[in-house]
Amino acid sequence: MSDTPRALRQSLSLRLGSAGFLALWCLLAAFPIFWIGVMSFKSPVDAFDSNPLNVIFGPVTRDGGDGLSIIDIVLGLAYLFFAVKLALGWLPKMVAQHSPGGQVWAGWIIGVLSYAVGFVVGLFVILPLILNGLNAILGPLGNPLIGLTTANYWSVWVDNAFYENFINSLIVTVGVVTVSLTVGTLAGYGLARSGSNLAFWILIIALIFRALPHSVLVAGYLPVFVNSAEILRPILGENAPTLYGQPLAVIAVLVSINQPFTIWMLRSFFQNIPNELDEAARVDGCTHFQAFRWVIMPVMWPGVITTGLFSFLLAYNDFLVTSLLLDQSNQTMVPAIAGYFNRETTTTDQVEAVAAAVSITAPLFLLVMIFQRQIVSGLTAGAVKG
Repeated sequence: MSDTPRALRQSLSLRLGSAGFLALWCLLAAFPIFWIGVMSFKSPVDAFDSNPLNVIFGPVTRDGGDGLSIIDIVLGLAYLFFAVKLALGWLPKMVAQHSPGGQVWAGWIIGVLSYAVGFVVGLFVILPLILNGLNAILGPLGNPLIGLTTANYWSVWVDNAFYENFINSLIVTVGVVTVSLTVGTLAGYGLARSGSNLAFWILIIALIFRALPHSVLVAGYLPVFVNSAEILRPILGENAPTLYGQPLAVIAVLVSINQPFTIWMLRSFFQNIPNELDEAARVDGCTHFQAFRWVIMPVMWPGVITTGLFSFLLAYNDFLVTSLLLDQSNQTMVPAIAGYFNRETTTTDQVEAVAAAVSITAPLFLLVMIFQRQIVSGLTAGAVKG
């Protein structure tokens, strides 16, 4: 007998229908990601072949001497399985145990970067060396079964210097997340603890700014950025910089776009923390800021991580602001990928664009896998009240 109350039990048809709908949605959502992932490792002939089986197995790529044997597939899947297990289990424990001075955020930054470097080195350096040796001595088991080449990724990252776009994206993303969370935590805490009507109207004004189209904010900032050298010259002298075309201009605009959402979200999290914690800290001799820093923030980490991830996604995936405000030398990854289609494209250009798209998608999966518990905890906490 089921413990579920009879009134809440679902009929068999409803369960089958909801399960089928969920399975269909997962298939539709995952298929494009899977397909571009397959295409990115094939030669242009195989990648755009009308026969789906040729896209998957890559006969032209395989005939060119690039492919995976049975042992490559087995050990590669085993490597990915254990990499995911480490990201979900071992990494959070190591961060909790070895964060410097109890600074969990610093521990996560060091841990994620170390894990990412180790994963890339293991997948593209150590594992191929081991597999090349095994394939040479395994005879038929070492013959390529599925065509696969990393030439497209080499062309993107080395020949086309896509790493420069990655560095620019990293600068913009880190800047936006840092400023948004710094201002957002302070403002969210202050507004959550304020009982005045002024706090309510500040939130309404912030919401109005959040509703504005991004192009409006870009147009409003553009004259300031273009004339920034003249504006700053009385302060900085003849060496005053022109902000137009620089990452600082993009950071300023994206923070303006993102900050209202950050404040609203963090205020909701702070409202779920009892006021008694602040009062107890004040009784023990803490100032308002010390109570915020040493008592409230350690409880707030799930909410901060969740909000930081949304800020990261805004800056990381932005196209409009970065394409309008950055020059070619400072371009981030998303507009750079669009640039592959702005010239007379060939199938080689298009498959390289696919490889670049897969490259920028991989870090997002990594972040979600590592921070999944904090994200779920933060979203659950933020949904209770606010």
